[in-house]
Amino acid sequence: MKELTLNGKNNSSRIITGRGSLQNSKEHCRDFLTCKNKPSRICVITDTNVEKLYLESLEKRIRSLGIPVFHHVLYAGEENKNLAAVSEIYDTLSNHQTGRDDMIIALGGGVTGDIAGFAAATYLRGIRYFVQIPTTLLAQVDSSVGGKCGVDLPQGKNLVGAFRQPDLVIIDPDVLKTLPKNTFTDGMAEVIKYGCIRDPQILDMIGEMGLNGYDKKDAEITELIERCIRIKTDVVEADETEEGLRRILNFGHTIGHGVEKLGGFTQFSHGEAVSIGMTAAVRLGESLGITQNGCCERLSNILHAYDLPTNITYTVEEIYAAMMSDKKKQGDSIHFVFIENFGKAQVKAIPVTELLQMMKVLGD
Repeated sequence: MKELTLNGKNNSSRIITGRGSLQNSKEHCRDFLTCKNKPSRICVITDTNVEKLYLESLEKRIRSLGIPVFHHVLYAGEENKNLAAVSEIYDTLSNHQTGRDDMIIALGGGVTGDIAGFAAATYLRGIRYFVQIPTTLLAQVDSSVGGKCGVDLPQGKNLVGAFRQPDLVIIDPDVLKTLPKNTFTDGMAEVIKYGCIRDPQILDMIGEMGLNGYDKKDAEITELIERCIRIKTDVVEADETEEGLRRILNFGHTIGHGVEKLGGFTQFSHGEAVSIGMTAAVRLGESLGITQNGCCERLSNILHAYDLPTNITYTVEEIYAAMMSDKKKQGDSIHFVFIENFGKAQVKAIPVTELLQMMKVLGD
């Protein structure tokens, strides 16, 4: 087991990574019982996919601590990441007389973690204890760490949210063996993102693994997860509320979120949309002389090796219009992330009046 600590402004996150850590979840949660304001009940929030795999065993372990445990099951899928889902969680918490000193555990992928985190941040103006147990690669390398949580609106992705650092993150690479291959490759898009913006050795590692690497090279997958988490931890500690450095974590997401929105949050998964967005950002960067020539070709080859899409299926005008509702737009500019070369990213505030013309190259 390896442990990192992310020190946020209001609380710190213990991040535990290791095979079998899910089996030891009871021991990891036991520490909360020694706190002055220890929880008197625990709500496990999961989704319809993860419920049948891990919910019963996790509840049994936590219950053995002598604390009442109840659960709430979300419908799986990004299309269900909305305020209605949060409202239903509020009902469950209220019906079980949940108090401020109680605990919420998010058991699932990025959607579950985002919704549960937002509920933990807002119910009773904030539940004291929040634990993330991510069960997808995407959630393990990215969304479970860093404290950003929220839900989508019809107008765009993650437009309602909060910053709420989890008190504990339990990352068990063994659970990835239960993932369908397309869900695994969805997470690989975020792994590739970290290689692009901060650690080019990640790109070398995944190039050697190949698409079937996730069920054949356990040590390599664990190292990839740890590398991504270290990057996320360092960046978030330097800029928790995304006012500067943290914006580099949005590489590929500005256009990617537009793609997700245009597809009704069902045509493309988050990872697929980010894959398209990263390719577009590198292509745009090369055309502007920001990105070293040849990066787009190499990135496309890596993404294709993991069956991730790279082509925009919408018009430039449609993508541009969808981007205008993105939360990265501030005033008359939008913060756009480019890479100069693999491992080095930069953020440029681009006037929206110039952006559409710059994006014309993507329609060629």
